[in-house]
Amino acid sequence: MVLKNFFERIENQYNNTLPFVVYRKPNSTLVKTLLQKDAELYTAETFTESGFVFSPFDDEKTSVLTPLNHSEHIEVAFDFVTENKSESTSIEPSSEDKVNHINLINKGIEAVKNNQFTKVVLSRKETVQISETNPISIFKKLLNTYPLAFVYCWFHPKVGLWLGATPETLLKIEGNRFSIMSLAGTQDYKGSTDVVWKDKEKNEQNIVTDFIIEHLKPSVENIKISETETVKAGNLLHLRTMISAQLKPEVTNLKQLIFDLHPTPAVCGFPKSAAKAFILENEPYNRDFYTGFLGELNLETRIAPKSSKKNIENRAYAVTKKSTQLYVNLRCMQLQGNDAHIYIGGGITETSNAAAEWEETVSKSKIIKSILQ
Repeated sequence: MVLKNFFERIENQYNNTLPFVVYRKPNSTLVKTLLQKDAELYTAETFTESGFVFSPFDDEKTSVLTPLNHSEHIEVAFDFVTENKSESTSIEPSSEDKVNHINLINKGIEAVKNNQFTKVVLSRKETVQISETNPISIFKKLLNTYPLAFVYCWFHPKVGLWLGATPETLLKIEGNRFSIMSLAGTQDYKGSTDVVWKDKEKNEQNIVTDFIIEHLKPSVENIKISETETVKAGNLLHLRTMISAQLKPEVTNLKQLIFDLHPTPAVCGFPKSAAKAFILENEPYNRDFYTGFLGELNLETRIAPKSSKKNIENRAYAVTKKSTQLYVNLRCMQLQGNDAHIYIGGGITETSNAAAEWEETVSKSKIIKSILQ
């Protein structure tokens, strides 16, 4: 299928108010879509289903599924021309937003000092009016601007319309191979990734990494932990640690494994239950799918044996196994008419400075706002 026809099919799906998801994985030239054949609201109950899953922040709420067996699956391979788009924006948050969020951050800092938790991730919602309301046009801009991100556009008439370009992988499972990303800490990108990180950001990263390793231990073996590195995501830098392992043969409950991890301290806090309760009680809005997760669930993929030689013989021995690749729903927005609801947040610890944390959310918001201008 040619590129023009691919996007025409998605446009028709949207105009007919039928559910769909279109997405591209990081560093990939393959754009995929699932076009659901009916308007039913399907859910992932056991996580043995196959399709594309869209899960909210609150792990007690239902995960929506675009099921493979009720959808048309189309892929198109092509290269986008990366745009060196300026991420400056004239869309500024209101002074009321600033006061309210700083008050929330100070409340979180006080709770940390009172030993309610060691970290909590607090966020805000900012609504901006947009002139371009076509989600496919916005999706194309995201594709062109953020080649290193997981870029998506997701729609269900009974749920809503979401788009995003997230830098963070939740987990990846191919057969019994397992990998997960620990991502935390934020600072502005100023032309180089060779930067100095403060103790606050280093501690945040350690909290996330330690949480992941501790919760993986019952389910995996041969754990390998990479060196922590600085990575660029849009106009921001983050600390990233990669963790890989093999699933134990007796591990069959994918749902349990996912929800042991979700929501991680990177988007919730630590301890998880106390931080989550504070968020649900004190944030002045419903996060919905922001800081939830999304991605391919139990799709078949061909895995070639490891070898230094990419020859025909090795490809002949490739096997088909189930693959699950999930991403944390960050750098995202929800479209409602002429309004784009943008979601941004940051990790709060005892040493946080409320004014600095506010500025961090402003920097993060520029990523999405630049697309909407």
